[in-house]
Amino acid sequence: MTTATAPVATVPGPRSLETFSLESQFAAPGTQGVALFSRLALDRGEGAILWDRDGNRYIDLMAGICVASLGYGHPKYVDALQRQVARLHVGSFATAHRAELVQLIASITPGDCNRTQFYSSGAEAVEAALRLAKSFTKKTEVVGFWGGYHGKTGGVLPLLGGTFKHELGPLMPGCYLSPYASPSRDEFASASPDECLQKAMRFLRRKIQLETTNDVAAIIVEPIQGTAGNIVPVPGFLRELRQLADELGAVLIADEMITGFGRTGRMFGVEHDGVVPDIMTVGKAFGGGFPMSGVIATDRVAFSTPWANPSGSSSSYGGNPLAAAAALAAIRITLEEDLPARAHRIGERMLTVMRSWEGDIPIVRDVRGRGLMIGMDLVHPATGKLLDKSVTRQIFDALLARGVLSMLYSPEVRINPPLVIEEADALEALAIMEGVLRDASERIV
Repeated sequence: MTTATAPVATVPGPRSLETFSLESQFAAPGTQGVALFSRLALDRGEGAILWDRDGNRYIDLMAGICVASLGYGHPKYVDALQRQVARLHVGSFATAHRAELVQLIASITPGDCNRTQFYSSGAEAVEAALRLAKSFTKKTEVVGFWGGYHGKTGGVLPLLGGTFKHELGPLMPGCYLSPYASPSRDEFASASPDECLQKAMRFLRRKIQLETTNDVAAIIVEPIQGTAGNIVPVPGFLRELRQLADELGAVLIADEMITGFGRTGRMFGVEHDGVVPDIMTVGKAFGGGFPMSGVIATDRVAFSTPWANPSGSSSSYGGNPLAAAAALAAIRITLEEDLPARAHRIGERMLTVMRSWEGDIPIVRDVRGRGLMIGMDLVHPATGKLLDKSVTRQIFDALLARGVLSMLYSPEVRINPPLVIEEADALEALAIMEGVLRDASERIV
């Protein structure tokens, strides 16, 4: 447990501002929004706690957007990287660490997903997964979902179910989007779980029938939609998609970039629905913070050409000795410390507290989540519409000034702390958050 401290005096402090200003003189625009909003210059971290250059302490509810599942400075992780970087850090040749890594992955993945290829970024892995799906099925079309996020590169941009792709067209053809099965979204608001599932699947089947050329290679889905606000689908949705993919002769791709490696209370998000996909994409927590992603596929699919040709699916940095050592250490620590169970336990405690805010704090609606992947909406009490981002930016700033680093700069809130967060720190952050949200509600009402 980390000792609580008094609220910080100034955020950002003078040293943070100096560093931020120096960097801004030559850094290109487009940096992650939270870094620009906060103008922090971070100095170090321990567990789920961060300190900036001015010595201010923050409870981290972001984990680098689900990257730092092990938190910061985990001694076993640090030791593994230090030892490896002193020996060999780059290259695509076999290493003992990588051989052990692929065996370990095969032992923890669902069903017969046991063949792994390595990459450096999430979008790179998703694009590779789509190429594999086309190689296996000899088909060309892909179906995704509204609210989905699979990266920003050209090959996955048309599968981004939001406004980010506006003004970036034309997009690669053959990609189609359908509503995600969750009552949290307007398309199925107030529907029961069964009604939501039936409507979502009926819409999806009609879309494929009427809009595609009946040449669907893959259905790609996040077991929980992260960027959309940690949206949890209704039970059975993934099972229905598994059945539909089989009917179409398509593969089912589970994008586990965020949900993978314990965040939802299970090792992988698909396990909540008992589904075995044909292909999984993993990243973020995979390397424990080191840039590492991967495509995991069944034997039946993985040997399909041209994807399986020599260099047909390779990546310059993918699976290099340092990355393999990082991922091996991260998965070992996750298993040894049973971080999925920890995520479930602390996540349930946090959800209980946050659900008590619904109906009590007027701007809080639809608290949801699994494990340490928690979401809620911030709305105007009179209209029920999402708060304007200018308002949520004020909430973000107030939390930051009180020592909580969060993603409350958007009304579709995501709370994703490191899986190693101490329960006392999590509850301290929620107590601060509750006070800030109550103050905001009073101003809005």
